[in-house]
Amino acid sequence: MINSNFNPMPETSVASKRLIGKIEGDSPGPTIIFTGGIHGNEPAGIFAIKNVIKKINSSAKPLKGNIYGLKGNLPALENNQRYCQEDLNRLWMPDNVALLEKSQFEPGSRDEVQQAELFGELKNIVASNSGPFYFIDLHTTSSDTLPFLTVNDSLLNRKFIKNFPVISILGIEEYLEGALLSYINELGYVAFGFEGGQHQDPKAIENMESFIYLSLGLTGIMTKKDVKFKLHFKKLHSLSSGLKDIYEILFYYRIKNGEDFKMKPGYTNFQDIAKGEVLATANSRTIRARKNSKILMPLYQEQGDDGFYTVRKIPKIFLKLSALLRKTRVDRLLPFLPGITWVGNKKTTLIVNTKIAKFFSKQIFHLLGYRNRKLEERKYIIKNRESASRTTEYKDEPWF
Repeated sequence: MINSNFNPMPETSVASKRLIGKIEGDSPGPTIIFTGGIHGNEPAGIFAIKNVIKKINSSAKPLKGNIYGLKGNLPALENNQRYCQEDLNRLWMPDNVALLEKSQFEPGSRDEVQQAELFGELKNIVASNSGPFYFIDLHTTSSDTLPFLTVNDSLLNRKFIKNFPVISILGIEEYLEGALLSYINELGYVAFGFEGGQHQDPKAIENMESFIYLSLGLTGIMTKKDVKFKLHFKKLHSLSSGLKDIYEILFYYRIKNGEDFKMKPGYTNFQDIAKGEVLATANSRTIRARKNSKILMPLYQEQGDDGFYTVRKIPKIFLKLSALLRKTRVDRLLPFLPGITWVGNKKTTLIVNTKIAKFFSKQIFHLLGYRNRKLEERKYIIKNRESASRTTEYKDEPWF
């Protein structure tokens, strides 16, 4: 039962510094970066990171590599709101990032100031460590939920996240433009999000702590014995009802500017919904489920434009087939088809004429590793997620 009076942010000083903590290992190894509070009404991740770092420091257990914990949107955390003027987790667009990388970015809001500062922190961490690097963003949801992962769909990410005993959602980057993890995945690193529970549920912090310990054990930064790996694995396994399924998004309802959106009360993540079922209203217009599926992240908070998602399980045979097709680079045959051409010489991005694209289902492009599709007039621009992966940098990791 969720305690509606629970306030995980007891003092505003917790939002005053970006660095939650840092631990340098006794010997060289990977570097793992945990972020919490990218959304200011989701501080549970900050407390989880802080608690784990404190326990590790007091235990004096040996470490191989480095651990960093960073806060996201400090002024939003101060006010316990999702963001100030703009969603910090929607600002990592290519144009913004290009200016940040050239030190030419001029923030136009308090949230963009946070973006610039966080970018600087991440850049310094990568510059001062040898890697390999892991980026994990901790979140909570406005609805009741099982713990789950949100993962940009690359084979490298898949290989790592399959070790966790929780549900995974692939390909959310296709619907969320400007997410921090999408930017980091474009750089080729292992990066994904963990949703630990509902905003006001104290157990979300505990779930995140267990997840952090599992991450440290899997990466070899700490031994599995020292992090009590089996204990935390069993805990998350039981919370997930033993499910390790991988889902894809079928539908995303994005709230339009000025739209009066109201989600039907009582939905929880991964609850079954039937085709035609009334899910929400928008300006008094009824919104119904398009297919039999499951609901994900129904909106029960004031800020945010993500109304809800619907998802379905991906068959294991589909996952195996997509891995085979990507490894053998079958996508290189696509430009031989009429209306499909490469963009540039790197052969990582395709332009697809919409008249041709209608003969290809979205699942075909997903099989071949193409996500993040952008519609420009009469063409699709689709990008291959596999091309950026730094797979060779992880090949000696214990989980690989």
